[in-house]
Amino acid sequence: MEKLVKVHVLNNDTTVEVPIGSNLEEVYEKSGYTMHFGPLSAHVNNKVEGMHYRVYKQKEVEFLDITSSSGSRAYTRSLFFVLCKAVHDLFERCKVAIDIPVSNGYYVNLNIGRPVTLDDAGAIRRKMQEIIDAAYPIHRHETTTKEAIELFDSLHNRSKVKLLKSTGRLFTTYYDIDGYVDYYYGSLLTNTSQIYLFGVEKYYDGLLLRIPSREHPTELGEMTHQDKMFGIFKEHHQWQDILGIRTIGDLNEVIMEGHSSTLIQISEALQEKKIAKIADEIAQRKGVKLVLIAGPSSSGKTTTCKRLSVQLAVNGIKPVNISLDDYFLDRDKTPRDEKGDYDFEHLHALNLPLLNEQLTALFNGEEVELPRYNFQKGCSEWSGKKLQLKGNEVLVVEGIHALNPELTSEIPNDQIYRVYASALTTILLDNHNYVPTTDNRLLRRIIRDYKYRGVDAQETIRRWPSVRAGENKWIFPFQENADAMFNTAMLFELAVIKSQAEPLLEQVPENSKEYAEAYRLLKFLRYIRPIPETQIPPTSLLREFLGGSSFKY
Repeated sequence: MEKLVKVHVLNNDTTVEVPIGSNLEEVYEKSGYTMHFGPLSAHVNNKVEGMHYRVYKQKEVEFLDITSSSGSRAYTRSLFFVLCKAVHDLFERCKVAIDIPVSNGYYVNLNIGRPVTLDDAGAIRRKMQEIIDAAYPIHRHETTTKEAIELFDSLHNRSKVKLLKSTGRLFTTYYDIDGYVDYYYGSLLTNTSQIYLFGVEKYYDGLLLRIPSREHPTELGEMTHQDKMFGIFKEHHQWQDILGIRTIGDLNEVIMEGHSSTLIQISEALQEKKIAKIADEIAQRKGVKLVLIAGPSSSGKTTTCKRLSVQLAVNGIKPVNISLDDYFLDRDKTPRDEKGDYDFEHLHALNLPLLNEQLTALFNGEEVELPRYNFQKGCSEWSGKKLQLKGNEVLVVEGIHALNPELTSEIPNDQIYRVYASALTTILLDNHNYVPTTDNRLLRRIIRDYKYRGVDAQETIRRWPSVRAGENKWIFPFQENADAMFNTAMLFELAVIKSQAEPLLEQVPENSKEYAEAYRLLKFLRYIRPIPETQIPPTSLLREFLGGSSFKY
């Protein structure tokens, strides 16, 4: 008699019995539940698994489609796989690097020995569609890491060999499509035919791979101009080439060889040089009276502001800081979100007329009394603090809305210098696996929230989608307005924050919805060799999150 196992499907609150060893696709078919854009992956006992996963014991399963972050990641990885196979089939010995999330897609660097043309992009697009139409199974293989290293070494894939050698794992999972073998971090789809929408465009000297929008799955993400953002990524890749570190495998190798201290010193120096260059540009623009610094959550805006202030002083400019938080409207005048809660991230939660009135007065040489916001009472008060700018003084203001033109609509543009700061992670796991910049910032925030705000990792993870929604609405649309962009991410930083982040992630309870994200982040961090926090200087931007900074916050 065939042995059965019970699986509870959360999507329709149904318990089904399937033969032991059934995969998740078979569980889905038995459940009777229907998803228009899935399922692409699933939460199994609150851990993300691919549809290849087989059940041998009683489980709780929630199927995920492309509108979920996990489902979208599985779709995107599978699209990367199809792209890499298409390029492999078309171009002999071509190396592909998928390394820059830009313009609601991914920049793909093709090393084909000549400039990429429109015809190349068209040929790759057609070959990808052929692979999708052929409905090739995406096979999952598990083997010893030693055998996986030998396999990828025979394929001359050095980035994967370096990564696998440095992980210290006994077993490794890899995939194949019609005999083409690759390794991916995280789950993939089970068949190429599940990819229903994609785009490939010529983009600068490479390609732009476009993916469906999570919010509107029948549409590709809108192409937006992000020339400055793209330029920052390319600049940091040049630094990485100088240091010889493009992937986590390269980083692990440096750490294991005992050269992490040199890497830290060079990285910190490069970052300080960039800040000094921004300060020099501000000094050269003689009419600048206001420096605005914006960036998403945990981008290091505060330390960027403090280090920039030091460099401005070196240029003979005295920075004067004011806080946008003091310009909040009284609580009863604050806009509300779609749930009816106060929306403190809304631009119009600030008293814009008062802000512009006081800035105009200050720049005309007048004295003003600054407001102070009483957060306990939820109202604005006069602080009694008077301010009048002197000849060599410049206002320096940080905040999420700093790049929004409406914030300072009454101030002439030639009096403003705008800086965008964000943690743009440029290091790759390997050439076909990028590291999301949002993961870097989330890890920073988990550490900071616990250390300085008494908030545990579970709560930070729970709030993160709301934080991200606010960024998409109020920050990212205006980032190209910046006069300068500053990347606060360090090549070595994941190796440093790993030691503080892991214990916090391990405290997230397995029976919580947030466990899936905590587990995913823990799995990722295990690829990285640690660097002792003691090697980080007190002026480092990372100290804003780790503690031990020489700056006061």
